[in-house]
Amino acid sequence: MPLQRRLPKRGFTNPFRKEYNIINVEDLNRFDPNAEVDLAALKEKGLIRKKKDGVKLLGNGEMDHPVVIKVQRASRIAREKVQAAGGKIEITE
Repeated sequence: MPLQRRLPKRGFTNPFRKEYNIINVEDLNRFDPNAEVDLAALKEKGLIRKKKDGVKLLGNGEMDHPVVIKVQRASRIAREKVQAAGGKIEITE
């Protein structure tokens, strides 16, 4: 068998990669209207389990009421849906 088939494949692992906890817009319906949602509130509701580099909000689902959410990243669709429901997104670092 040729040498290149006998050796294991090795790839590149980026040491500077950031991993985010993923939260969808529909998950925000668990909170009261006009509530401030931050990392502690998400952890209390059981939406976040592991501590990673932050929280990213994605636009899957619909919102029923406005909330103020503090996250590290948010997709464009998620921002539009939160603002359409009357809520606000604050991007923190």
